[in-house]
Amino acid sequence: MSHPPSTTSDSFINRYGAYLAAFLIAILFFLYTYGLSENPPGFYRDESAFAYNAYLIAKTGAGEFGVHWPLYFQNFTGPFTNYANPVCIYLLAGLYLLLPPSIWLSRLLSATAGFEAAMLLGLLAFRISRDRTIGIIVGLTALITPWFFEVSRLFFDSSFYPLALGLFLLSLYSASLKDRWNWRDITKVALSLALLTYTYSIGRLLAPLLALGLIFFVTNKGRLLDVLKTWVAYGLTLIPLLIFNLKHPGILTARFQLISYVRTQPTVAAIISRFISRYFQDLSMWGLLTTGDANPRHHVPGATGSMLAAPFILALIGLLIVVAHRWRDPWWRFIIFGVMASVIPGALTADPFHTGRLIAYPIFLLVLTIPALQWLLGKDIEGEKPSGATATNRSLLEMLRNRPRLSLRRALLVGLLLATMGQAAYFQMIFWREGPNREYDFDADYKPVYNRATALPTRPIYLVDGRLGPGYINALWYALLEGRDASEFIHLDFGVSPPPGAVVISSEEDCTNCSVLFTSGQFILYRKL
Repeated sequence: MSHPPSTTSDSFINRYGAYLAAFLIAILFFLYTYGLSENPPGFYRDESAFAYNAYLIAKTGAGEFGVHWPLYFQNFTGPFTNYANPVCIYLLAGLYLLLPPSIWLSRLLSATAGFEAAMLLGLLAFRISRDRTIGIIVGLTALITPWFFEVSRLFFDSSFYPLALGLFLLSLYSASLKDRWNWRDITKVALSLALLTYTYSIGRLLAPLLALGLIFFVTNKGRLLDVLKTWVAYGLTLIPLLIFNLKHPGILTARFQLISYVRTQPTVAAIISRFISRYFQDLSMWGLLTTGDANPRHHVPGATGSMLAAPFILALIGLLIVVAHRWRDPWWRFIIFGVMASVIPGALTADPFHTGRLIAYPIFLLVLTIPALQWLLGKDIEGEKPSGATATNRSLLEMLRNRPRLSLRRALLVGLLLATMGQAAYFQMIFWREGPNREYDFDADYKPVYNRATALPTRPIYLVDGRLGPGYINALWYALLEGRDASEFIHLDFGVSPPPGAVVISSEEDCTNCSVLFTSGQFILYRKL
């Protein structure tokens, strides 16, 4: 006797559902990582520095400047010197132990981290809502959000921050469901806070703020003790950072001093006033939904905002639901706190709406879409499980009475999802049409100059850094990819002139006493006279 269609369908899903899900995820991953070598074009100097250090660590155990197993990596020299965070470099070094270096592999690691972050947000949504549909919607929304998509295609330390924050939120939510936190819960939360601290520079401020936010989970004396233990465990993970800072005072704050307005303000009142102005500038919807980051390296000009409009509307609905109905839940109070805290690192710097420094902001907004999706799907009605005949009859009457409103909610949800897909499709069209035109912003013009220089018989080739930045690292990176010996190049200290007759690749705007051989974008090849 044949089974009813529904039974047959359920049996098929139970038997092959996992394989089908894996197949669909594989397709999504392929689409997400497609074209990494072409869009963005070139390989920006920061990417070259990170990838070059990763290769050196994998092969020699030391970074570019000879320090073995550094906690923070020196990038560049002279006035361009800064220190890179370790997580993305050591992760790529692990790949370079097995695979040859390439631009594609470096960016594939970032894209994989971005893809995993989206999957983790979907998993978090499922665990919170206990609804597979909501988990899928949130995960897919994260995948098509321009902010995450663009960041994940760059081998920057900021590209790995969504994954680190996703791990933290999953660990914290799991712990929040328990009356008491055992050492496993405490360790997971503390280590994920440490990962937030060491992955990207904003973590040195944001992670302690999020750790402070654990106070929302103190509902009794036992929980207070658990939070105190978590703070102690997290504090232990900061010991290497503190030691590094003591040995190298000012290094970790030098970049902040350069990009922040704090040092240039005359009084504390002026700093506070500027901070409030910048905070609400970053919090506003203008940059979020219309222009996005003004830096073409972070966001394709002319595309949509950094976040799609419909998910932002869902986040606002979720915020209203939390304030009205779920404010007593420590988890949701923490999420609201996270939204507010995530804007602070960007608001302390001069650049308005910086993609990297605000990277945690859209993650908390996506988490806020969960209660909105629950409401729009009518889970507050269909999720009730009354007991007894009277309760059942009453529940049925309530459902019938609320059916028109439920239908309107679901119609609104369908409209928002269609709007999300339409705007995401428009963004992808602009991204693939305009994105490859950003040669200047990604140092794509360096490779033609490098090719001309290496085609000449003169050695060594001198590398000079001009006002337009430390382009020398691109030469070392391309030499590595081609198997050239680094001794073919000499990187001069900033301001030092090459000797007469030298062939020079430079990021100077012009050269003196020279014969220009070739120019490409902001880079020049010349022979010193």
